[in-house]
Amino acid sequence: MLSQARAATDSLLVAPSTIPHWFALYTRSRHEKVVQRELAKRGIETFLPLRKFNRRWSDRKKIIEEPLFKGYIFTHAALIDRWTIMNTVGVVSFVGPTKARPMEVPEKELLAIKKFVEEDIPLDPYPYLKEGRRVYIRSGPFKGIEGFIVQKGRHCRLVISLELLAQSASVEVDSANVEPL
Repeated sequence: MLSQARAATDSLLVAPSTIPHWFALYTRSRHEKVVQRELAKRGIETFLPLRKFNRRWSDRKKIIEEPLFKGYIFTHAALIDRWTIMNTVGVVSFVGPTKARPMEVPEKELLAIKKFVEEDIPLDPYPYLKEGRRVYIRSGPFKGIEGFIVQKGRHCRLVISLELLAQSASVEVDSANVEPL
């Protein structure tokens, strides 16, 4: 009991700026991978969702990886590290109402995007949807993920929106696994 009280007291003593959270960074054009590499050198955790697609030129074909959300990268850091992050080559600013107060990215939204990337499922950028019906995936590999359902041709697609960035991504799902919220 005493150790629980001590742990609760210790957690109150930790300044909010030292607790790491997920934040979105706006980068210079085509600098997302550079920022990821530089922040990794400084020991700061990042997440850069990449999408793969075939690019065809007149003489060859190649699988290309590009950022799913062009101009953005996610970092898991404490606000106390803000100046270290801002002094990284290619970083323009934190995403938020002001540069002094960046907004946290809800971990729930990032976990959904991470799940798609880990499963190596083809992702497409998708226009941000403000209105529409939210759904829940009740079974299958994406069980528990929430998003919006849209039709793309004959296929049903789940759209995951990152509200802070006003960006979205979509993945094909079986409509039988979808349940309205």
